[in-house]
Amino acid sequence: MGARKQMSIVTKTGDLGLTGLMYNRRVPKNHQRVEAYGAVDELNAAMGMARATAEHEFVREALLPIQKELVTLMGELATVPEDLPRYLKDGYSVVTAEMPARLEGIVKKIEEQKISYKGWATPGGNMSSAALDVARTVCRRAERSVCGLKEAGELQNNEVVIYLNRLSDLLWLFARWVEEKESRSGPNGSEARRG
Repeated sequence: MGARKQMSIVTKTGDLGLTGLMYNRRVPKNHQRVEAYGAVDELNAAMGMARATAEHEFVREALLPIQKELVTLMGELATVPEDLPRYLKDGYSVVTAEMPARLEGIVKKIEEQKISYKGWATPGGNMSSAALDVARTVCRRAERSVCGLKEAGELQNNEVVIYLNRLSDLLWLFARWVEEKESRSGPNGSEARRG
């Protein structure tokens, strides 16, 4: 038996400006649904950068499961409403109320540590907090795209919107937590610059 030929990443199927959703549905690459799950994909990459630059295990351990949940979210966004029954029957998961509730639990843990912040925060207190703030702003953009999809009647599951809203809050709070930890670490720690 001969060696199995490896497929190339170059498929050329998108050369005409179309891309595939779940169940072989083809849409333009700038379709509102593609913009939404593409923004979540970008968010996942930004969170990967935040996790890679995080010096605190608490942050790294919290971000990895969230990144895995974003894959669930992207799959749901890549499925048109009429295909969702088939999607669920095939064993795929969708965003449930438990997912944003879990994020709220992490927020509560951070808030119990009495993190101090007032007004706007200026990103860049340190590398880790800056990466978290980039992830937060990408999350807000993903949320706006998903809201557009919902307003167009292309998304019935409001838990997706709630999840992204909670996640952006968590990322903001994590950035402030990291800045405060750094400022407490000694003379080389960076105080968060607030304006």
